[in-house]
Amino acid sequence: MENSLDHDIALRLKRLRKARRLTLEALAEQSGVSRAMISRIERGEASPTAALLARLCSALGQSLSVFFADTGEAPPLTRRAEQPVWRDPESGYLRRAVSPGHCRARMDLVEVEFPPGATVSFPPPNPGRGQWQYLWLFEGCMELQVADDLFRLEAGDCLYMNVADVRRFHNPGAQVARYAVVIDLGGVGNAT
Repeated sequence: MENSLDHDIALRLKRLRKARRLTLEALAEQSGVSRAMISRIERGEASPTAALLARLCSALGQSLSVFFADTGEAPPLTRRAEQPVWRDPESGYLRRAVSPGHCRARMDLVEVEFPPGATVSFPPPNPGRGQWQYLWLFEGCMELQVADDLFRLEAGDCLYMNVADVRRFHNPGAQVARYAVVIDLGGVGNAT
């Protein structure tokens, strides 16, 4: 399922950029991602890292969760085998979109498997972003840099944070960290 999601990322990015009437140059300038890299992603020749995709989504005024959401109508039940999965090519973290797509809910559920020793860093915050999320750790341990604070989470811990303040995710442990992210989308279509 990962390969079809890479193809979907390419199509969604191009469609979203064109819907915002942005040229490749304009998106490159707003996101800090090179025009050549954006072009390669849109042609399906490169798979973006989590940090790079977050920068592009931020420049397009959209969250990663909304970006990954299916654009069609969806039944209220999504079987595990049907849930879209994406692997960050740089860190190897695996992101599974658990929530049924477009059920008009304000919340989005994501399951993550984060490899031992892996780190993902995000760009500076987008001042207009007002999304909040919970990270509920099931297995392993995680360190999160949120604004100026460093949090170390152990299994069972839950951290509530502003999405715009998250700077870094890191798994300092020797085992895969598995956790759920519950994102408040602020209303369908209004998440930025």
